[in-house]
Amino acid sequence: MTLEEFRKSLSSERPPEDMTLSLAALWWDAKGDWTKAHESVQQDEGPAGAWVHAYLHRKEGDVSNAGHWYARAGKPQDRIPFDEEWAEIVNTLVSENR
Repeated sequence: MTLEEFRKSLSSERPPEDMTLSLAALWWDAKGDWTKAHESVQQDEGPAGAWVHAYLHRKEGDVSNAGHWYARAGKPQDRIPFDEEWAEIVNTLVSENR
């Protein structure tokens, strides 16, 4: 899957079945459902899950909690616009899952 294919999948009602939990969280986030995004990412205890978890809490405005998750992910706490960070994470995760 590419970033463009990921974006096209957003026209569906549900994320693709073979999507990782972290990518599914970003899929739900793009659909405007923070709760489903958070529920999905909570099931991924790896570095990808931590990175997406950090992004979601930063977007929520919980900077302290986001900092914890960025540290767990081994990533610097981003200050770029949310849409840019979202695209960066999706692009990285889809590349890793090819």
